[in-house]
Amino acid sequence: MRRRNFLQLTALSSFALGVGCKQEKPSQYAESMKPVVIATWNHGLAANAAAWKVLSSNGTALDAVETGVRVSEADPQVDSVGYGGLPDRDGRVTLDAAIMAHDSRCGAVAALEHIMHPISVARLVMEKTPHWMLVGEGALQFALEQGFKKENLLTPQAKAAWEQWLATKTYKPTINAENHDTIGMLALDTAGHVAGACTTSGLAYKMHGRVGDSPIIGAGLFVDGDVGAATATGLGEAIVRIAASHLIVELMRQGNTPEQACKLALERLIQKNPHYKEIQVGFIALNLQGQTGAYGLQKGFTYALHTPQGNQLVEAPHLLA
Repeated sequence: MRRRNFLQLTALSSFALGVGCKQEKPSQYAESMKPVVIATWNHGLAANAAAWKVLSSNGTALDAVETGVRVSEADPQVDSVGYGGLPDRDGRVTLDAAIMAHDSRCGAVAALEHIMHPISVARLVMEKTPHWMLVGEGALQFALEQGFKKENLLTPQAKAAWEQWLATKTYKPTINAENHDTIGMLALDTAGHVAGACTTSGLAYKMHGRVGDSPIIGAGLFVDGDVGAATATGLGEAIVRIAASHLIVELMRQGNTPEQACKLALERLIQKNPHYKEIQVGFIALNLQGQTGAYGLQKGFTYALHTPQGNQLVEAPHLLA
């Protein structure tokens, strides 16, 4: 290649990755702001508060995200996560969770029953087994061996909702914006390490054994200690099709801000999901400078953001009118 052509190509590449994607950082973000924690949906506020106690005491991002999402897992008023989660079509509460550290270690559980804190089981899968995921009876067996207690996770409120659904619905799950409020959480600690967690009871009234994107590394959650992290909420069947969280991290690696990366991923999701107007999907992302971003497919996706300036609930921008 002639030197002149090489220089022209280099200049064009620099424009595509730099100037072409340049966006001013929001004023609330300073260079290398840390710590910071971001979580999906309104119940992310309480989860953030617990995570912040860890981060503000110079704790690790990994400890923070586990501590934070355990709040939602134990809250019976959150009907999409853990205890109180709406059951599958057979009346069984099955839980999925994943956790990932800055050094790419990861752990997950899927279709786990009777354990209130699947995120903590996922972390032990990461730390105490040679595997990254355990499912179903195997996940339950492992949890009990690690000292977790077997509990009834179907609350009276969730049971009543299921019985009402049985009387009026077919066995096809109803997809809507309120039916899959997974909590995903990302944190950056004072040491500059990032981590993420994602935990859910999945789609209400799903077929027994159904697993969505939440425990799938690269789909519902992805962390890269050299770039940042991303997590997803919404209809898992759509999110898996584009390996959304991994895609968002790679888009940030290319120079996009977290918000830009989330938006671009949603545009990709639309291309791969012809029925996109009937579903809701939301993404949040965090880079190593402490800059965050979020985007929803439909209006109504909210996220909680905790920085040194405080904990606030934010409505994310959305693609569809």
